[in-house]
Amino acid sequence: MARKYSKKASKKVEKVMRERKRGTLRSGRSGKKVTSRKQAIAIGLSEARRSGAKVPKRRRRKTTNSGRKGSSRRRRSTGSRSKRSTKRSTKRRA
Repeated sequence: MARKYSKKASKKVEKVMRERKRGTLRSGRSGKKVTSRKQAIAIGLSEARRSGAKVPKRRRRKTTNSGRKGSSRRRRSTGSRSKRSTKRSTKRRA
């Protein structure tokens, strides 16, 4: 049976995990320190993919229509709540 990950990929992950343990591993955009083990592995695998190592493709998360609708509803409701709270506070003071 063929291997899923190449030796090159495992070396990349190993290097990244060592960086995480030392506290020198930083995330890409924000530059924050990475403390999560899972995030460190993900960074290592993405680096391995960029360098051309044999790594399976990333899994895509499936989004449902109901999930999208729910999030937009939440956004609308939070805006109206903040307006209401200011009105209530002014009534109480008077």
